[in-house]
Amino acid sequence: MELPKITSKAVFVFFAVSAVWLVLVIAAPFMVPSHTLTDLSGRVGYHDNDLQFSGLSAIPHAIYWIGDAECHQIASRSYFLNGNEMPFCSRDLGLFLGIGLGFGLMSFYRYKLNPVFSILSMVPIGLDGGLQAVTDYESTNPVRVATGIIAGAGLALLLAHFMFVIQEDSVNRKKRTDSNDDSGHPREK
Repeated sequence: MELPKITSKAVFVFFAVSAVWLVLVIAAPFMVPSHTLTDLSGRVGYHDNDLQFSGLSAIPHAIYWIGDAECHQIASRSYFLNGNEMPFCSRDLGLFLGIGLGFGLMSFYRYKLNPVFSILSMVPIGLDGGLQAVTDYESTNPVRVATGIIAGAGLALLLAHFMFVIQEDSVNRKKRTDSNDDSGHPREK
């Protein structure tokens, strides 16, 4: 069986980075003694839990530290692995999964993408999070993960599409430059 060809080195790098990040986020609770981090609830943009991370080894400390600044880490909106709260909430976990899936797909299968698709992929996460913010509606973790996956995949597909367009423009520009002589005039055949 022949493996599919990589469509773009840049897109593949984004896929590799997002895959490694996802693995680190999922592995972080296993790098900490069981039942060490049980409630990280806090605010976005703040380091509310520095004291809880002080005794952690470098890798889980860094991942949890980033999560502390970038995510609310509300315990009821997060999954627990190994008795520890994950460094990011379930919606962020879904976003990371979706981004990895989107870049993974575009790393091996290139196709034209209508940007409207990416905009529409943001509707479920907007509705779920928006309704939760302005009403008594309380989403569930599986719904948060699902809407995160949809939005993350849509975002990754759009970014990969833009990378393909930039790559094609670069190739076309090089072809035009190569077909002109030093004076900028087309070469005679």
